Amino acid sequence: MDILFYTLCLVLITVNLLPFVNNQHWFFRVWDFGRIQLLVISLIVFLWSIFFIGNTIIHYRICQVLLLVSICYNFKILIPYTRIFRKEILKNSNSNVKDSISIISVNVYQFNSQYDKLISLIKKNTPDIVLTMESNLDWEKALESIENEYSYVHKVSLENTYGMHFYSKLKICSAITNYFVADDIPSFEITLETKQKKKFIFFGVHPPPPSPSEEENSKQRDGELLALAKKVKKTNYPVIVSGDFNNVAWAKSSVLFKKVSKLIDPRIGRGFVSTFHAKYKLLRFPIDLFFHSSKIYIEEFMTLEPIGSDHLPLYCKFHITNENFESENNEEVNSRDEKEVEEMIDEGKKESSEREEVAKE
Repeated sequence: MDILFYTLCLVLITVNLLPFVNNQHWFFRVWDFGRIQLLVISLIVFLWSIFFIGNTIIHYRICQVLLLVSICYNFKILIPYTRIFRKEILKNSNSNVKDSISIISVNVYQFNSQYDKLISLIKKNTPDIVLTMESNLDWEKALESIENEYSYVHKVSLENTYGMHFYSKLKICSAITNYFVADDIPSFEITLETKQKKKFIFFGVHPPPPSPSEEENSKQRDGELLALAKKVKKTNYPVIVSGDFNNVAWAKSSVLFKKVSKLIDPRIGRGFVSTFHAKYKLLRFPIDLFFHSSKIYIEEFMTLEPIGSDHLPLYCKFHITNENFESENNEEVNSRDEKEVEEMIDEGKKESSEREEVAKE
């Protein structure tokens, strides 16, 4: 039993430390995703060591202390994303909610052919905006049936799992497809106008994940997110950013994204709202992220029922106000942050260029 305890401690302490290594390889970055699971498992092993083993030798106590440190660290990271934490928006809106806007954002999984499930979900929830990711030409054809209701559209059909489609009941004033770090990974920049003639900008994003089956490292993902953050910072209108970030909110690049863009994370004080993997609740992470500017008030924020994809759909209902809400996102970007952001964007572009050269060969 002692051997099992030491083995579990070694593994847990190691994977808790790996994200601190300044290396963008997937082996170091992927452990950020599992902070919730690591906290729970570490807590179980720690309690097990107290109540069922009871060894008092020094290296046993050292393992317990290290476990407790990792538990406290993960708790500190995750506590803002629970309902016991104060929301980032610190006061309620007195604005008229008649101009509420709702969004469904979902990674449909390109090889999922259960098109009717998403169409039924859209009809049931009647959102004003629908963003789909991993949507190819087959998905585009299937979703033509909703275009009677969603007359404003912007589409990029791709077969590389990075296609993206945008459907809106609100008027599209302008629609731009950005390619921040790679020519085959689009993101959307869409200026919309509400029925009350208020304008806001919606950014849809889906960078590649660091994993053994996708990208070897997080360079393209991080570069894409931080290039978008710089773009958002220059925007004068209220902003919504939504999509499959392939990242968790507490990861280094997400923290930098939030810091640079000055946007608010609605998960703060509302819960994890985990979206992936849809089929395995105990192994679910919040990687479909959502950020908004301080003139946007979030009324509802939650996941919806599965549609056959490996991601759950994300639903948000909000309205645009005439005042800035008080936010805790007041940390200023310093010169070190600026340098790091530029380096990560450059590394993302370089990684993309090298990948394209290899593909040509």
